[in-house]
Amino acid sequence: MPAHGFRETWTALVTPFDEGGNVDYEGLQKNIAFQIEQGITGVLPVGTTGESPTLSQTEHMQVVQKTKEFAGIGCGVLAGAGSNNTREALHYCETALKAGIERVLLVDCYYNGPSSIELRDHYYRAILDELSDLKIVIYVIPGRTGTAISPVDIAVLSEQYDRVIAIKEATGDLIRMAEERSLMPDMSIMSGDDDKTFEMMSSEKIAAHGVISVTSNIAPKAVSEMVWALLSGDRKKGEELSRMLKPLFSIVTVKAKSERTLRNGKKIVVEDRFRNPAAIKTAMMALGMPAGMPRKPLGLMTRQGVQVVRDSLRTVLKETPEILLPIEEFYNVDIGKRVGDDGVWEKLTAK
Repeated sequence: MPAHGFRETWTALVTPFDEGGNVDYEGLQKNIAFQIEQGITGVLPVGTTGESPTLSQTEHMQVVQKTKEFAGIGCGVLAGAGSNNTREALHYCETALKAGIERVLLVDCYYNGPSSIELRDHYYRAILDELSDLKIVIYVIPGRTGTAISPVDIAVLSEQYDRVIAIKEATGDLIRMAEERSLMPDMSIMSGDDDKTFEMMSSEKIAAHGVISVTSNIAPKAVSEMVWALLSGDRKKGEELSRMLKPLFSIVTVKAKSERTLRNGKKIVVEDRFRNPAAIKTAMMALGMPAGMPRKPLGLMTRQGVQVVRDSLRTVLKETPEILLPIEEFYNVDIGKRVGDDGVWEKLTAK
């Protein structure tokens, strides 16, 4: 058990938009109610999945406040508050505290590329010193940020501040994670990659405590049961659930090849990489859940990319339908009919 008890399954919520591209707060409320009904530990608004880069400051703050209001006492809330600007991150942290949320997720500063020591002293430490009631989860995802605080500097921080309560690990680097565990035996390490969760939790050298999940937007109960099984030492059940969820884990990021035609008529095959939340929003819209189009520059996926998502849902409905069936009753939809309806998917495909 980590010192602060930060563990189990937290859903990185999508931010649903309406047809006009505005935040759909009614849809957000319904999605949070679904998460609570399915037994989720907590929810994370305005993270990567929540499209924080394209939300205005006002929207960011309102989504955090509304999430706390909608969650009530039903589940925990971890507020996304990271930025590449320490001053802006402080502002988001203050908003979270005012909303009654003491735990925030701070991502390493993206684009401007601070060193590990700069991240430690001029970002994480600066915020911890300024806000004495704040507890932080450090989010390391160099594939998006282009930088990463080192395990040693996290250890230095955690020795000075017991309010560093967890690390969201999305590096994919198992050796790094083992180093974090060696340096910080009591630290909560949370998987930031659904497809790495089983391996991270099963490894004695890493001994992760749970996941901050994208897939749990549509399968909160199944992901939670996998994590509970692994925390309770039932590796066999955890591995079986991980296998059942694999088709959904595989669509957090989708790679799909399609042709481009140049002016001279030459055709060239290009592989597109559709990153989170494009695919999960496609899946949610197909299943009849509030999601809405992602904001530009993200958009509809190619026909080939959409097919990957559709095939994944078909596999789950054929082999383990119980994973997705809770959506039917809660949202009053026929998911089998929707997945089989070409018209549903045509609307989700870039022209």
